[in-house]
Amino acid sequence: MSDIPQFSERLNRRTFLGASALGAASVALSACTTTDVAPPAVAPAPPVAAPSEPALGDVATMYAARTDEGYKLPAIPVAKLDPRFVRQIVDDPTGEKPGTIVVDASQHFLYLVRDGGKAIRYGVSLGKAGFEWTGSAVVQARKKWPVWTPPPEMIQRRPELTKYKDGMPPGPQSPLGARALYLFRDGKDTMYRLHGTPEWDSIGKNASSGCVRFINQDIIDLYSRVNGVAPVFVRANLSAAAKNSAVSNRTAEPIDAGVPRDAEMLK
Repeated sequence: MSDIPQFSERLNRRTFLGASALGAASVALSACTTTDVAPPAVAPAPPVAAPSEPALGDVATMYAARTDEGYKLPAIPVAKLDPRFVRQIVDDPTGEKPGTIVVDASQHFLYLVRDGGKAIRYGVSLGKAGFEWTGSAVVQARKKWPVWTPPPEMIQRRPELTKYKDGMPPGPQSPLGARALYLFRDGKDTMYRLHGTPEWDSIGKNASSGCVRFINQDIIDLYSRVNGVAPVFVRANLSAAAKNSAVSNRTAEPIDAGVPRDAEMLK
């Protein structure tokens, strides 16, 4: 009989401990199965940065001598170039969609709009007084090392060009340079061109008949980036007024006899 109280005491302890363990297990189980507990807050994913335009490389390399399609292009004396007209990546000032080409005639810049709010800016030469043209068009065709054929109107003004009436062979001294991009409007040739020139020192000036001239190394670069029909806007400046001005129906003064038959038509 003397062992019964001790047994009872042990039994009461076991009962209490068991009940406590069961209660704890019940709480733990209920914590795993309840639908009333809010899930932990998840931090929002960081914004994905817009892709940046790859670097263009150093100026000396961009304008170094090169052999292109079998033709030798001389190096451009970069020390004599106005730094403003060196090919460079800038913040896009045009507000246009990527792939659009915008010419700012007031500054002699051409912008190729890229992703991420950037643009590649090229220095260009524009038409002489009386030959200027502003408006919109699309790049519809392109040609590497095009044959240049002066139109009859040009031969009349400059009879010495008669020897090229059937075409001047392509080469570094050709007035169309290493590449030509042909601009159309409503399916018709505007006679306006984006093209190369051997006269690198004309960049930043008004020096050509109804076209946009590039350093040959720059037009090669632009050509490589325009692989399909691209919208083009030639504006007096980049102000809102110039952007919203009516498009002129006037075409440029022709500088060649038309799009060559072997030009690549873009889609």
